[in-house]
Amino acid sequence: MSTNPDQVVMYGAEWCGDCRRAKAWLRRNEVPFVEIDVEHDEAAREEAVRLSGRRNIPVVVLPGGGILVEPSDAELATALLTR
Repeated sequence: MSTNPDQVVMYGAEWCGDCRRAKAWLRRNEVPFVEIDVEHDEAAREEAVRLSGRRNIPVVVLPGGGILVEPSDAELATALLTR
């Protein structure tokens, strides 16, 4: 799975409330992101676990490679708006 290191990538699933909230925050704050569905893609699910060390979603990969797992809106703001 190849992604651009300068983009935000979110591993999640439609049924996940935290994923829906994080996507809404990203859209509201006009942060471009790539969404990867882990529910229907086993390789994506394994990659999310490898990146985070956990099975929780969403897993948000930040520009430069930082990782947030189940981030709050405040954590997303700190990571993405104060750069």
